[in-house]
Amino acid sequence: MTSGRDSLRRACMDLRHFRYFIAVAEELHFARAAERLHIEQSPLSRAIKELEEELGVTLFSRTTRSTRLTRAGQLFLESAYRVMAAFQQAQDSVKAVANGFQGQLRIALSDGITPSRLPILLALCRQEEPEIELRFFEVTLSQQIKGLQDDLYDVGFAQSDEVGDGIVAIPVWSDALMVAVPARHPLLAHKRIPLDELLRYPLVLCDPQICEGHAKHVDRVLRQADMEPLIAERVATGNLMMALVSAGFALALTGATHIAASREPGVVARPLASRVPPLTTYLLHTEGEPSDVLARFIERVQAIEVPDTPRSAMGHRPNPPEEAVP
Repeated sequence: MTSGRDSLRRACMDLRHFRYFIAVAEELHFARAAERLHIEQSPLSRAIKELEEELGVTLFSRTTRSTRLTRAGQLFLESAYRVMAAFQQAQDSVKAVANGFQGQLRIALSDGITPSRLPILLALCRQEEPEIELRFFEVTLSQQIKGLQDDLYDVGFAQSDEVGDGIVAIPVWSDALMVAVPARHPLLAHKRIPLDELLRYPLVLCDPQICEGHAKHVDRVLRQADMEPLIAERVATGNLMMALVSAGFALALTGATHIAASREPGVVARPLASRVPPLTTYLLHTEGEPSDVLARFIERVQAIEVPDTPRSAMGHRPNPPEEAVP
């Protein structure tokens, strides 16, 4: 019968194999992977061979010139990431208990989160339940959905309710969709900007691979016009988007609160002339009765009121969010 010490040693060995495999899969070069892991190349090669023998598959196709993942290797990489993430979270949970926390909430963020609301939410959580540790993970929407299904996250925020079966999407916050315009731009002659006028100028938009929900919402609005938009740049963050607008590089479509919270000078918010649905932030969690800790967290999220939007650089206060139209 295997002793507890042998089982622990085997578990550690398996985790080491996962870590080695991930390094080679990401580098696709054994020498670079060994350097990254601070080990010699020969024990790395031996560990990968042991892993392949244990699984009964070939994970890498190797030649003298290249290393690439096989189909089996690509599938195993997805599992390896989940295993290492679960192990890291188990370590973090133990450390949280050791540091005096009595519980933990793992919160995934996709598409960003309305800037003025996150500090309010964190302050409420610290005030009402300081013994619960909050951990945040910035991931894509697809990663968030998969992580919720695999119990890597307890709850998440995204700007999309297209989440598939097994996930509940609760609308919690709405933000008027506005045009971010550089100061002294010709479009500022309009108090409300016609969509066809907007499309005469280059746009900076969110990268759909990173901000999927936000990008889909803006794309649906742009499709209301017959003109094709001129995309100057796709970016991963709202900060870069506002910097490009401030520099006069392009216009942008985003939430009023994001524009108001921007520290970039000379960015003015203007509403569109046509009625468009607001950007809605959804709270996501798996189906079923939430835990007591999660239920209280959801109550706090829903209790946060819409903050006042500060006046823009040109003194125009954006209109409140309009009702969504079919």
